[in-house]
Amino acid sequence: MMVERRRALGLRQADVADLAGVSERFVRELESGKPSVRLDLLQRVLDVLGLELLVQVRSAGASRP
Repeated sequence: MMVERRRALGLRQADVADLAGVSERFVRELESGKPSVRLDLLQRVLDVLGLELLVQVRSAGASRP
């Protein structure tokens, strides 16, 4: 979703990195599915892209990873 949104906004990874104050490498790794990230840096990128992170309570039947 992040890649599609970035492209829809006409932004390059370097543009997002500059606007969010993170490294281009961070954006690249985030888009490729990096398994762990700093939440504050993720939030900066999401803000630039006009996206938000939602947290929901799992249903009772949901399995744990």
